[in-house]
Amino acid sequence: MAESSGGSKKLLWIMIILVLLSSAGAAAAIYLVLDQRDGSTGGDVQQQTVAHTPPVFTRIEPFTVNLADDRYGSRLLYTGITLRVGNEQSKTIIEEHMPQVRSRLLILLSGKQANELTSTEGKEALAQAIINRLSVPLTENQPPLDLREVLFTEFIVQ
Repeated sequence: MAESSGGSKKLLWIMIILVLLSSAGAAAAIYLVLDQRDGSTGGDVQQQTVAHTPPVFTRIEPFTVNLADDRYGSRLLYTGITLRVGNEQSKTIIEEHMPQVRSRLLILLSGKQANELTSTEGKEALAQAIINRLSVPLTENQPPLDLREVLFTEFIVQ
């Protein structure tokens, strides 16, 4: 009879130790999960503030160009363009070489016909053509321009 009470006491101690160990494991797991969640939230806030940089724009004065003749005869395009660039260096290069930029744009636009430019797809294709044309270096040893977007601020085909 003494053996049976000694065996049940051992079993009781083993169960108490197992409950304490599992409680400690659960507490450690909860602590790690909460600590990890707090750390990731702070990183997201920091990452969002670092990721937000104001856009850099450079404006090209509006100009008028004769379009290529079509079935309606001679047509005109009056347009104002703003370029969104990725950095101040690209903006400075464009502004320093504005006569060359305007010349390239006039040559590009004068080869277009009015019916190419009146649709949304035509304007999007023109914006891509402008990016391609201005991506060619303006001077020797020029770093590549970071052109992001062409924005038409004025656009009249007549």
